[in-house]
Amino acid sequence: MVRTPAVLALAALCLSSSVTLRAQRPFSGAAEIEERLYKLNELGTVLHIAAHPDDERTAVLAYFARGRHMRTAYLSLTRGEGGQNLIGSEQGAQLGIIRTQELLDARQIDGAEQFFTRAIDFGFTRTAEETLQKWGHDRILSDVVWIIRRYRPDVIINGFSGTPRDGHGQHQTSAILGKEAFTAAADPTKFPEQLKYVQPWQAKRLAQAAGFTGFGFPLGPATAPQQGGGRGGRSGATPNPTDGNGTEPPGPFADTGAFNPVLGYSYEELAVLSRSMHHSQGTGAMRRPGAGHSDFIVIGGAPAKDDLFEGIDTTWNRLPGGGPIGAIFADVIRTYEPAHPEKAIPLLVKARPLIAAIDDPLAKAKLTELDEAIAACAGLWFEAQARQPETAPGANFNVTATVLNRSHANVSLEAERIEGIFNEALAAKPAALGYNQAATLEFSRQVPANEPYTQPYWLVKPHNADVYDVDNQLLIGLPDSPPAAQVRARINIDGAPIELVRPVHFRYADRAEGERVRPAVIVPAVAVNLPSPVSLFPDSAARKVQVSVQANVANQEGEVHLELPKGWKADPPAQAFKLIRTGEQEVITFTVTPPSGEATASLLAVARVGGRDIANGTQVIAYPHISSQVLFPASNIKLVRSNIKVTAKKIGYIMGPGDEMPDALRQFGLDVTLLSTSDLEQADLSRFDAIVAGVRSYNVRADVRANQSRLMEYVKNGGTYVVQYQTGDSPDPNARQANNPALPSLQLILGQNTTPVTTNLGPYPFAVPGGNKYRVTVEEAPVKFTSPDSPLLQYPNHINMKDFDGWVQERGLYFAAQWDPRYQTVIASQDPGEEPLAGGEIWTRYGKGVYIFTAFSWFRQLPAGVPGAWRLFANLLSAK
Repeated sequence: MVRTPAVLALAALCLSSSVTLRAQRPFSGAAEIEERLYKLNELGTVLHIAAHPDDERTAVLAYFARGRHMRTAYLSLTRGEGGQNLIGSEQGAQLGIIRTQELLDARQIDGAEQFFTRAIDFGFTRTAEETLQKWGHDRILSDVVWIIRRYRPDVIINGFSGTPRDGHGQHQTSAILGKEAFTAAADPTKFPEQLKYVQPWQAKRLAQAAGFTGFGFPLGPATAPQQGGGRGGRSGATPNPTDGNGTEPPGPFADTGAFNPVLGYSYEELAVLSRSMHHSQGTGAMRRPGAGHSDFIVIGGAPAKDDLFEGIDTTWNRLPGGGPIGAIFADVIRTYEPAHPEKAIPLLVKARPLIAAIDDPLAKAKLTELDEAIAACAGLWFEAQARQPETAPGANFNVTATVLNRSHANVSLEAERIEGIFNEALAAKPAALGYNQAATLEFSRQVPANEPYTQPYWLVKPHNADVYDVDNQLLIGLPDSPPAAQVRARINIDGAPIELVRPVHFRYADRAEGERVRPAVIVPAVAVNLPSPVSLFPDSAARKVQVSVQANVANQEGEVHLELPKGWKADPPAQAFKLIRTGEQEVITFTVTPPSGEATASLLAVARVGGRDIANGTQVIAYPHISSQVLFPASNIKLVRSNIKVTAKKIGYIMGPGDEMPDALRQFGLDVTLLSTSDLEQADLSRFDAIVAGVRSYNVRADVRANQSRLMEYVKNGGTYVVQYQTGDSPDPNARQANNPALPSLQLILGQNTTPVTTNLGPYPFAVPGGNKYRVTVEEAPVKFTSPDSPLLQYPNHINMKDFDGWVQERGLYFAAQWDPRYQTVIASQDPGEEPLAGGEIWTRYGKGVYIFTAFSWFRQLPAGVPGAWRLFANLLSAK
């Protein structure tokens, strides 16, 4: 979507401003003000580049942002869409939204900024070649170059080496592109279309963070004190590790174990707090106070011995006319009184016209920082509060803008304007504000009838599985969408005019969570929601398809119809609805008849309201640790007509984290019961034809491990138990045995340092070591039937190679590596250049029943509507 210049200005604000929708700030008051003052007098800029959320060196970010007070940013090439979700069922783009918000919360703690490219995390890959083929080399290189040219870092730090030792192919690619962009950003012949917005930029130095394993963790404990003599040249610095001969390797380093008395943490401690924001990845950890350091290898630009900023002027002297500004800020810092921050305002306002006179992007960024610092010293409260969180096109957008002076400084409001959806001056009356006096302006504007709905900018246009389609250059790189609207205020403080900008948000109180903030968004008048992304037709019989129509605005009426391709039929063709209250919904049922032959198609549900067709649903992603995110996905579903038989009828399901399998299984027409702790402990399990353990259920549910004997007894008495993939990080110490006597050669196969799961998953031992060696990451990877006559391949559906077509993201992960001879294998597969892995599906008869361990990624394939995967899984449920 191309917007007006006002909205393009919002994009610029998102890149340069510290304004946030977070309700709580990790540091405030005197500590925050002192941080701001030091940052005003520091002009160094650092950009850290890696591939995913949680790849970042948070201690390094905290050290430069909080310790050295430099502009510091993390560029994650992706939003982490391809990972697993430990807190909910969101996958793909929805998971990327959660991880985006988690990264923004992490940056609030470590003090850095956040950027992204258009690349999508399509799952684990072994090579940079596959990554670049999917992403497009020049496309993502242009994004990295754009961000460098726009942010203008002095130092760029790659998180990886760009070699196979990085492990993940996307890790490798982040460093490869980082190296290329270091030079390309300075070359005006590279991506010249960017130069109408930015200028070429040559960073002074390119470094690589040393000691990274490629799997998200530094080698050795980052906070462990190191032995040996000091590095010299920096007081209190923790020495580097030695090279084995008692001498220290050359290269710059950061004293990330240093304690910051203003904040009350070391930078290593801030790193732990920051990484613990990644709730969906389960990276929560304890602080470990003590010495620590981070080492770097200079790989581009001028060499450096101890400090990455050696020879780089980070003072105001680097800008023409900047010398007097640095002297003023030095006086501000020297005379700052935490109990009376307003006393710093006269010196701060003295610097403002000097900064405003400098025509340089860095000076413009510092001018915004200065205005916010002056406001903080004055205790100024400025907010643009929406009356309701959601507004539909054609309805009134109601806002209250408040400016409150909480100091004895001379403060007066001069003017206000609304930007974004609207772009006009507001009728704010100039007003002098005494101590604890507020100026409040309430206004209402009608949202244009054709106003687009508020969406994450990278989801506005349809995209493939590898790259988002964003054609507005000024949006590329932004961590989040510009707000639907913002209010800009011109305020005079002690004789100096400053400008402050605040997004229009909705702030409210949750009785359990306390104060919460969410964006004010533009929504469709009604939401057209479908209960499942896929509807399965296992034969030619008609099925019911339900459409839920919910009012986002009161008093909505119209009709709903289904758009279907040739060969499919909906009855009735359309149905009317009438909704009186906001939030009221009506469920409308259609009978859909499929064609007689196998086919896949798409169904689109459309509501016609007030002359406008609405074909969007509403999805709210709400978790306590992030602000609520509202999406408007297209109201379509995938229709799958495939001949599938299943003999099981009643299924017990043990939920794992982020599990959508129960709804997928209900597409078979199965009666699926979610098994609680009480069910596992005392219910009659024999009533189920099959029980399925969700992915990682053994890792996260102690009740499953505690009731393993009951589950095995269920199998022994004639039940079918299907266990999906589990990882090698089970908290059950009895499940991590590297020397199980039943598997005597395990150490030779897996290596001496492996601690796989070998027991407590099945009736006989097998090893699940985890790690990338035991994954098949290419979704088109070839398969081979190791036991072609296996009942798992023959009954009730005959499986052939076509059933492995159309898979998404991967074949499977965390295969078994070795198993007791009483297990039988079924399917082998491997990535290109790798040895075949037969441990993706092993099974055995135990007593009267059947036990199956399967590491193929059913949790992705079934919700995605892959017909062959459904047929394969139907055979697992039907095994007897």
